Order: sequence, then C-alpha cells, then structure tokens
Amino acid sequence: MSAPRTIAVPAQAHGRRLDQFLAAQLDGISRSRVQLLLDQGDVLVNGGREKPSFKLRGGETITITGEPHPTPLKAVPEAIPLDVVYEDSDLAVINKPAGMMVHAGSGRNDAARSRGTLVNALLHRFNTLSSTGGELRPGIVHRLDKNTSGLIVAAKNDRAHAALGAMFAGRNVQKTYLALVHGAVAREKGAISAAVSRDPVRRTRMTTRPCENARSAISHYEVVRRLTTRFGKFTLLRVRIETGRTHQIRVHLKSIGHPLLGDKVYGWKPDPALPAPPRVMLHAERIAFLHPITARPLDVRAPLPEDFEQLLTALRNMSTIS
Repeated sequence: MSAPRTIAVPAQAHGRRLDQFLAAQLDGISRSRVQLLLDQGDVLVNGGREKPSFKLRGGETITITGEPHPTPLKAVPEAIPLDVVYEDSDLAVINKPAGMMVHAGSGRNDAARSRGTLVNALLHRFNTLSSTGGELRPGIVHRLDKNTSGLIVAAKNDRAHAALGAMFAGRNVQKTYLALVHGAVAREKGAISAAVSRDPVRRTRMTTRPCENARSAISHYEVVRRLTTRFGKFTLLRVRIETGRTHQIRVHLKSIGHPLLGDKVYGWKPDPALPAPPRVMLHAERIAFLHPITARPLDVRAPLPEDFEQLLTALRNMSTIS
C-alpha cells in the first residue's frame, strides 16, 4: 500500500462497521492494523475521517493513504515469580513454566498481549540484562516454545551474551529434553537426522519434507519408560539435540510416527478415553556448558513439573505393563 488505494463500497455493505469492512477487503491486514490506519488518519471516507465503528451505507469511496506503523514495543519489568536454578554475575538459568512466552513477538503492538513474558520477569528480578537482543529481547540467548517447560539461559551482560551465542552456534551446549510420545518407539536408542525448514503452505509449522533453505538437524533419543495401557502404548523419551532448529524435537518425532502428546500441530489426535494432556508434553530437563567467562563447567537440571508428572501417573495407573 505504498500508493493511495481507493475502494468503492458496494450496496451490500450497508450497515457494516468501517473497520470490519476494511479488514475483510485488505488482504494480509488484521483488524488491529486497520485500527492503526484509522488512528493514524490514513483512512478517508468520502474525503473525511470516521471512527472504526462508523456504519457504512453503501456507495461511499474509501481512500487509504498510508501503511500501518505499530509503535515499537519495549519490554517492561513485571513482578512475576521465577524459578532461578542457577545465578551468578554473568548469567542465570531459569526453569521456565509451560504457558509462559519467552518474549513478545516483534509484530505485537497490543501492550496487554506483551505482558507476562519471561523477559518481563527477568527485568524485574535482575534489573540489568544484556542489550544484544534489543529492547524486546534483553538477555535472551536462546528460546523455548511457550508450551515447553524447563531450562533456559539468560545473559546479564553483553560479554556473556556474545560468548554464549558463539557456544550455541558452535554446538558447544548440551541440551536434553524429556518427551512423552504416542506409540511404542521400536528402538531403545536412535538418532534422527532430518533437515528442518518452514512449511511452505502452513507458515507457522516446520517440516522435514525436502524444501529450499532446509537446515540440518540432528536429535538423539533413548527410551526412559514404556507404558502399555488398554487404550494404547506410550513412550517417555530422553532427547538430546545437536542443533536447535525451531520445533526440532516436535517435527522430528512426528517424522518417525511418534508425535508428542498434546501436540495437535504435529499429528497428535485427542482420545476421549485418555487423560487430556495439559499442553505439549516436552520438558527441557538439562543444560550443560562451560561458563562463558570463567570456563567453569556448569551442568544444570530441572525435575519434571507437576503437570507432566500427573499425566505420567494417570497413564501408569491405566497401564497393564510399566
């Protein structure tokens, strides 16, 4: 929309709200972005400005003169409890609960939706974090999905952030997860080596199908526990990843026919006969690396959270073999 755009309002739009009409007419523009256009004065109805709730009569001419420009977000401190597993003057390791976003998305301009993140909690707890990630992601070296629980490292200064970033990029950080999957995994141990890329059709998903710009990804797994119930079989796996691609464990386990319980995006299907998983059943249980400043070995672990343990207990109680 770099040049002014004109829309003739058809008679069928009589009685529709201006913002609803525009959201339906403008491809790729959400209602919140339409609101921004209206607030900026970049929408004219018959040459004049109108409120988003303005009711169209049909026959008007709407002129759009600009682009929506969201106000850049800046993370703000919030008094949110944190489970700090390790801390020193350079870094902290946090046991993140499932359901907490690591940071707000850069496209978000709604302050209410940018609250409650790990970054907000870190700023309140530590006051000063590295600036490498910018104002929206201070201290963040790597990330976990919102519905994944477990360990995540935060840098308190830029020197530590740079060294940690190089270690992650160089695959010098050991990351281990616990994953509860559907079905009986055939082998006691194995490795999945399958390149990962963004799904060309469903852009919020990743895929192991051959695609342009696919990046190598390797996951090693071993069986921790097998559960056989009258409703099916399940396997608790320990997964160590060599690479840290987006959704790597989720898409890799789907590729071998064993989706994570609760992961509807990657093939898990609800069964009314079974306890409902509270979320995607994935937990970052261990992270090990050399301290970025002192080179002292750090090996940090986090036990399974209560929701994960409760589901395992429920499945064990239904088991014929443990």
